[in-house]
Amino acid sequence: MNQPEEPRSLQTSGNSVTTLQQEVKRLYRLTIYGRWCVVVLLWLTIGALSLWALRYPISLLLDYFTWVAVRYGLIFNRFPAIGLAVCIGFTVAVLLRQSHDAIFGLSQLDRQRLERQVQRIRQQGRSHPLWRFVCKPKESKRL
Repeated sequence: MNQPEEPRSLQTSGNSVTTLQQEVKRLYRLTIYGRWCVVVLLWLTIGALSLWALRYPISLLLDYFTWVAVRYGLIFNRFPAIGLAVCIGFTVAVLLRQSHDAIFGLSQLDRQRLERQVQRIRQQGRSHPLWRFVCKPKESKRL
């Protein structure tokens, strides 16, 4: 069947392959940072507002904790409960994805997607917002 073509840099010398792999690692690291930034922003906005709206039920729970009180506190405060669920869901999703990638490594599909994205960043050049983080050559420090 038709196999997707490999990026051009994979068909060239070994030096460009290592450069591509380094750039793929940098892009992957940026995606991890981006995921955690989204989680932090969610907790700072939606999570904080949800906890603020639940401050009275939380104060009651500190005095008289029961699972029924937790249930009614969340049922009668639906929007804050949904906000907390979104924050917890995103946090767990990022943790699971990062754990999976750390244990099993990147799948071939993810690696190819990152390679294609690096190729697009290279083609666009300096005008791409991620170029300086992914492709910009490191300047050597001279003393």
